[in-house]
Amino acid sequence: MEYVVIIEKSENGFGAFVPDLPGCVAVAETRDETVQLIREAVELHIESLRESGEPVPRPTATTEKIAI
Repeated sequence: MEYVVIIEKSENGFGAFVPDLPGCVAVAETRDETVQLIREAVELHIESLRESGEPVPRPTATTEKIAI
């Protein structure tokens, strides 16, 4: 499965979240570190859902860039 990950730059580093997995977030000083952490967070989030018998949401979010 492939999930959309939103990565945002802040004053102190980067943050990331997964729209299809509420609560699945990561923050770090660098973009590369943030990507690695959100990858781990997605894996742990899905593992936790499965262990607790909850359904794993299918990826449905998409992205679109709009030039203005």
